[in-house]
Amino acid sequence: MLEQIATQIATIQEPTQQADLLACTQVLAGLRFEKDLIRQLFRKETMRGSVIYQEIREDGLLEGRQLGLLEGRKDEALSFLTRQLTRRIGSIAPETREQIQTLSVEELEDLGEALLDFSSASDLTNWLNEHQP
Repeated sequence: MLEQIATQIATIQEPTQQADLLACTQVLAGLRFEKDLIRQLFRKETMRGSVIYQEIREDGLLEGRQLGLLEGRKDEALSFLTRQLTRRIGSIAPETREQIQTLSVEELEDLGEALLDFSSASDLTNWLNEHQP
């Protein structure tokens, strides 16, 4: 049946309409069939011209950029915080460093405020124990 649909769509003359129907069909077919079968029946380059494909792609790119920015923000916060902690309490044990790396950006910000009150490595350890599951 999917092959018949692909054949029918291939007869559509208007390129935009054909691309949109291909995209919709491929998306729906993906709910039921393996991607290898879908690739055999439909040309990938035709789907790329579809407004639906473009929208999905744009959404994915936007999400990727947002994740990249968040990761960049976290890396910067982590680097800054590590320097501040080292200056405040001395070298940080590798296990403690690993714990700090698992913190979210918000938790890193909280730790940045809390470190102003630290006087030893045990203060950092206690803070991490209180703020991690």
